[in-house]
Amino acid sequence: MEKSKKFSIRIVQENSSWNAEVIRRVTSKQSVVSKHQTGFPTEAEAQQWAQTELTSFLAKLSTRNRQRRKQS
Repeated sequence: MEKSKKFSIRIVQENSSWNAEVIRRVTSKQSVVSKHQTGFPTEAEAQQWAQTELTSFLAKLSTRNRQRRKQS
């Protein structure tokens, strides 16, 4: 699993379906859902989607930060 102090994933079951969320930590007390997807039939599928989205989210963020550093 991709580790980050600022980003994490959460898998929640609602009735018979699963929901996946990518969570961003704003402050020590406040968190915001950056991406979410609902309606997964299994927990494994929700986990897989969340891992993929978190990895791509962090890759895009890293690329954007590198470009900003080059501009400065």
